[in-house]
Parts: sequence; C-alpha cells; structure tokens
Amino acid sequence: MQVELGQLDRRYEGLRTRSAARERKLLASLSEIGQQAPIIVVRDDARLVIVDGYKRVRALGRLGHDVAEATEWTLGEADALLLERLLRAGDADSAIEQGWFLRELSKRFGLSLEELARRFDRTKSWVSRRIGLVSELPTAVQERVREGAIGAHAAMKYLVPLARANEDDCVRLTDAIAPLRLSNRQIGELYATYVTGGVGARELLMRAPMMVLEARAEVSAQGEAPVDKLLDDLHIVAAVARRAHSRLVSGAVDGAGDDARENVRLACSNAHAEVERLRRRCQRELGHDRPDDPIGHPATT
Repeated sequence: MQVELGQLDRRYEGLRTRSAARERKLLASLSEIGQQAPIIVVRDDARLVIVDGYKRVRALGRLGHDVAEATEWTLGEADALLLERLLRAGDADSAIEQGWFLRELSKRFGLSLEELARRFDRTKSWVSRRIGLVSELPTAVQERVREGAIGAHAAMKYLVPLARANEDDCVRLTDAIAPLRLSNRQIGELYATYVTGGVGARELLMRAPMMVLEARAEVSAQGEAPVDKLLDDLHIVAAVARRAHSRLVSGAVDGAGDDARENVRLACSNAHAEVERLRRRCQRELGHDRPDDPIGHPATT
C-alpha cells in the first residue's frame, strides 16, 4: 500500500545511529531505480508508526516524494518492534543502540527487566548493563552518536568511562571532536592522553584535539624505523588484496550494472598497475625476485 510521508509517526527514529555514507548511497539508489523494499508500519489508533524504514523515508523526503510503499503488520507495537529486531539479527546493533531500544521498551510499554531478558533470550544483568550504559552517557553525547558524528563503539569504550570520571569534560571533548569525524582509534588516542595527562594537557585536548593527535603521530613516527613502516605498508597491501579477492570470489560484482562493472574493471587495472610497479621496485632494491614471491606471482585461484 502507499502511505503519505506526512502522516507517518516517526517515534522510534532516534533508536538508530545514522551514517552519512549509507544515507548518500541509499539516496542515489532511490533516485536511480526508485523504492524497491517497502517500509514496515503498524497502526496505533489513526496513526501509522514506522517500525522499519527510517532511512528510506528520510531519503524519499529529500527527493521530494510525498508517499512511500509500505507493508502494515497486524501486530501489537511492542511485538512488531521485537520481531523487526529479530529478523535483522545479522545486522548487529551496537551496545548503545541496544540500550536505547531496551530503555524505550521499558518506558513505553512497561516491560520489566525480567520480561526484556526473556524476550531477548539474555540475562537480566545483560539488559541492566545495556540500559545503564545509555543512562551514564550524557544526552548531548548520545545525540552526537545518534547523528553519526561519534562512533557508537568509541562512545561505549572511551566516552562512557570519561563521563563517569568527569561528565563536563566528556561533553566538552565530544563537542570538540564531533565536527572532525575521527576514527575509533583516534578517539582512543585522545582518551589515553586525557587519562595520562595533567590539567594543562587535558585543557589543550579540549581546545585543539587535532594538534594533540598530530603531536602523537609525530612522536610515534620518530621512533619507528623506515623499514618498519615499509613492512607495515606491505602487510596492508597484502591484506587488502586478499580481502578484494575474497569479495570477487563471493560474487561482489554479480548482478552489478554495466557502469559498476566498468568502474570495478578500471579499479582492478589501476590496482594491478600499482602492484606491478611495486614488484619491480622491490626487485630492483632487493636484487632478486624469488619464484614463490607472492607479489611477483599473485594467486590465480
């Protein structure tokens, strides 16, 4: 059935983190081929509540669409939410997203810790820890996680302990790093600096986190021999090549359109050229090219 976007109830939209990259990809797909999978809704009196499909609804709205294809589940709201999570169990939520979901079920439907534990086939302690996790993280920080500016894993591993120690500093650091879109590793480095640093170092961390990261990188680079850096790079090249090969074997290009296949062909050609250039340089620098050299003789299987 078709439903008007303006009539949809988005009450559970905040239970998932967002990814700008995934949303751009979905936007491009909807723009090119239209909506392929319906959103899932349940009825609450006269309102249709979205159970699954928030990214699709946001993308359709950005494209100027007024309606979406939908499937209505004739289930109670709580049961529909639980079933949707069960059906996408392969797409594991972060601990923070689990905490948001459990807390929402507890507050909105009055489900006890024991009932939630039974529904999720978990222990009462597991449920309590997840709800406690989001309770300890300041609301302002949770919003940054929700919008995708801070990774959920980094927030759980570094910002929750920081909030326990100093909530104000946790919020200040989050505000400072959110626009930078740092990796989990970089946030971990900043947290380590905070833990081991004095008052002056912590203040600098709040005001100029990128300066701290650059200084740490410079110190680390000074202590690493060039040959060690080369070995790291070569290990990375080998690992990425194995991963790309595995994706091809697993059918990554099966069903891809002509444009996508051409892009993959060009990327393969460029990658092969760079690896060949590296192989020749290695041969020149090392003075020999062993027959079983994995760079000179890549696997053909």
